[in-house]
Amino acid sequence: MIVLKSPREIEKMKKSGRIVATILQELKAAVKPGVSTLSLNQLADRLIEKFKVKSAFKGYKGYQHCLCVSINQEVVHGIPSAKRILQEGDIIGLDFGVVSEGYYGDSALTVAVGKISPQIQTLLQVTEQSLWKGIEQIKAQNHLSDISHAVQSHVEKHGFSVVREFVGHGIGQALHEDPPVPNFGEPRQGTVLQEGLVLAIEPMVNMGKPEVVILKDGWTAVTVDQSLSAHFEHTVALTAQGAQVLTLTQ
Repeated sequence: MIVLKSPREIEKMKKSGRIVATILQELKAAVKPGVSTLSLNQLADRLIEKFKVKSAFKGYKGYQHCLCVSINQEVVHGIPSAKRILQEGDIIGLDFGVVSEGYYGDSALTVAVGKISPQIQTLLQVTEQSLWKGIEQIKAQNHLSDISHAVQSHVEKHGFSVVREFVGHGIGQALHEDPPVPNFGEPRQGTVLQEGLVLAIEPMVNMGKPEVVILKDGWTAVTVDQSLSAHFEHTVALTAQGAQVLTLTQ
């Protein structure tokens, strides 16, 4: 069941979203060669305490950390570790969320560690662009699959592939609500978008083939062909004024 949010609820979600965006920017600034992924998680923990909010991820289905950190061929849900040290030329996905006043915010970005090749830079750019192409389709009377189709079309036009196993989602007083939001599909299908809908749109894009596999830790998803993967995400509300991205710093 899709739960539409009132303008008051969306304002509360905007507060959550701004905190998520602010913390992600601090985490992004801390990404450097020689840094461990556990240290990034510890920084996120300190910032959660500073803002007096709760982690959206810690304790979710047994997950032990507040941050997901996915390096290179890792697609999503990478687990922070003192043993994972960032190297020059890596890319790292930072997926993060908080709960404030009972409402969730959720966002992700992929960051270059030092210098990366032009081809890898293109992967990051296309993935982020595909997120915004999807957001452009969030308007009254469009269909949910219009978002999906916009993401897929942009990604595949550039020779990359979208992951099928993981999708975006509704969000509100729960981290994952209806409806699921695939990053692929034909246009004009499924749910008709209406005011009050809040979605987490999150393209996951592989440089090679779309297939992924879960590692033995039960969380980390990696590309089957070991190609690099990028991930960007925003929480977006459909309001009377149109789509409003809630996970921005202002």
